[in-house]
Amino acid sequence: MASLSHSSKASFDSAQGYYDATRRVALGPAPSLEGQRRADVCVIGGGITGCSTALHLAERGYSVVLLEAADIGHGASGRSGGQILPGLGTSMATFEQALGKQAARDVWEMSREAVALTERLIERYKIPCDYRKGYVHAANKRRHVNESKAWIADMAAGYDYHQLEWLDRQALQQHVVTDAYAGGVLDHDAGALHPLNYTLGLAAAAQRAGTAIHCGNRVTAIEHQSDGRMRVIANRGMVDADYVVQATNAYGEGLVSSADAHIMPVDNYIVATAPLTPEQVASVLPTQVAVSDARFVLDYYRLSADHRLLFGGQVSYSGHQPLLLDWRIRQRIRYLFPQLRSPAIDYRWGGRLAITMNRAPDFGRKGNGLYWAQGYSGHGMAFAGLAGKLVAESIAGQAERFDLFGSVKHRAFPGGKHMRTPLLVLATSFYKLRDLL
Repeated sequence: MASLSHSSKASFDSAQGYYDATRRVALGPAPSLEGQRRADVCVIGGGITGCSTALHLAERGYSVVLLEAADIGHGASGRSGGQILPGLGTSMATFEQALGKQAARDVWEMSREAVALTERLIERYKIPCDYRKGYVHAANKRRHVNESKAWIADMAAGYDYHQLEWLDRQALQQHVVTDAYAGGVLDHDAGALHPLNYTLGLAAAAQRAGTAIHCGNRVTAIEHQSDGRMRVIANRGMVDADYVVQATNAYGEGLVSSADAHIMPVDNYIVATAPLTPEQVASVLPTQVAVSDARFVLDYYRLSADHRLLFGGQVSYSGHQPLLLDWRIRQRIRYLFPQLRSPAIDYRWGGRLAITMNRAPDFGRKGNGLYWAQGYSGHGMAFAGLAGKLVAESIAGQAERFDLFGSVKHRAFPGGKHMRTPLLVLATSFYKLRDLL
């Protein structure tokens, strides 16, 4: 993608932007599927969930075909902020209420396993994705300070998690040099990486394990056959399989109606500045931690390997780019880091993720052979990898861990297909107003 630093009109389009320009992982051939194939498992979607599922199944000896409508990492897996975090998109209280205290502890430990799994996969397959430890959850207001301190205490007492360190305003300045925050929580287990290279690395590992990957195959239907198998029909071919895994997240509407009702697609936006000088790095993020804040519609940012500020935030529920988006993001950077004096923006891009009503991931299966995992609610870079492993375990006959997440009840978004978006926009407006108070 060409540099956009001198463009007078901001263009947040469908390309991966900076990540696409800095890809370092080469896949084997992944031609569009023509005609009919037979496999044990057909995986739909070439993001982290799909690639991890394919990898873990292929390593178990299953024959796997993966169909991707565009390119590997085309969705949120290749465009996100790249943060690798324990936990999920909702508080542990959600799981305590849904599953009980002990099961919630099991969920938390699996979220930690997701981070450890990410690190193991990077090391095992030598994925060049610039992984770096260090993450700060910043407190914008006094009430965030109180909430953060309570969170640290609760996680230590209830979940035996002692990797959270409270930073007052002065201590925070050692990591994030801004006057905008009242403090923050340093999570020593969390970090960040180059999401597209990581996803491509998983796909390449899956290919080496025997997975057949086909790009340019948009799936249009999943049919149940009389012999108990399923047929996945794409625009140029079809796959007959014993098991089908829908791993499309925000991009698979219309394939499984019972899964569609549980998620809402949300567009998010990121920019990459021109590379910062060593002096600018020291004046902004001297320890190069990744950061997100405590607001409902949050800012998240970090430095790339070549010291660009990757800054994300702002949302759209309509599928249309918000008005004055470039100006809004620039204003947030100026507000947080006036010392940068409005750095040039070299790349702009957008991406789509999926949220659930309770912000917990939605796992499910239909019959004995159709699986899905989705709705990570902005917290999927690490957990989607574990989700793929759990799907593989379940298909292989060890379903307890997958079914634990599948037992979380999810409500459909109110308003149905046509009214759910305006109702969600209305609800979000309330939380945006609360952020200002």
